[in-house]
Amino acid sequence: MSGRKIAFIGGGNMAAAIIQGLLTAKSSLPEQITVADISPERRAWLTEHLKVIATADNAAAVRGAEIVVLAVKPQQASDVLGALQAELTPKHLLISICAGLPTSRLEQLVPARVVRVMPNLPALIQRGVAAICGGARATEADLALTEELFATTGTVVRVPEDKMNEVTALSGSGPGYVFAFIEALEAAGIEQGLEPATARLLAVETMRGAAEMAAKTGKAPAELRRQVCSPGGTTLAGLAAMQEKGFDEAVAAGVRAARDRSAELAR
Repeated sequence: MSGRKIAFIGGGNMAAAIIQGLLTAKSSLPEQITVADISPERRAWLTEHLKVIATADNAAAVRGAEIVVLAVKPQQASDVLGALQAELTPKHLLISICAGLPTSRLEQLVPARVVRVMPNLPALIQRGVAAICGGARATEADLALTEELFATTGTVVRVPEDKMNEVTALSGSGPGYVFAFIEALEAAGIEQGLEPATARLLAVETMRGAAEMAAKTGKAPAELRRQVCSPGGTTLAGLAAMQEKGFDEAVAAGVRAARDRSAELAR
């Protein structure tokens, strides 16, 4: 990654997370990164806080870059890339983080080599997980370079493109499900008489500890769950009540709905 010039089309939270990861890992220097964004306020923030080059001109950002990260809303991608047809060439690696957009669609718009990535919000604290897949023109070197880039924001996995909607539903949307569960735990604690600050601390740290335990022990979640559930104990009673209300079914329904929405965006 060192020495390569990178352009970001769109300077929102995810773009900033990737840039922060690159700078923290010293994989790139601020002067090697140019970000195009329509918002003057956002450009000022990027320049002040990340020290990168910021511009309102997408074409100017792409000129001289080897890697272009497309970080706009999926609905904007066609118009943005259409305006960049004269700038993007087969020499460019285009990395798209636009949810739902297949590489084949992007390859119809520009002649660049395309890699598609589904990152998630914890990339903001370098604890994200990103799934990647290559388009028809992408090389093994392109995929390796993309892995190197996103490894600065967390974990990277390769998946077949026909599973990217499922990835979007699971890990892309997953942080939202986790935050909702923390919110529900916090509310339940408050309802039972705990101080709000205490309820939030207990909920957040419980989720953090449980997730780290699952990651570090390598044990299956079902096995860890059984370790917590003493026969006739409190945890078993709580889980039984959740299951009675359709806990597993609700989670599965949420993942399916997110997957279906991702597929709709692709169309």
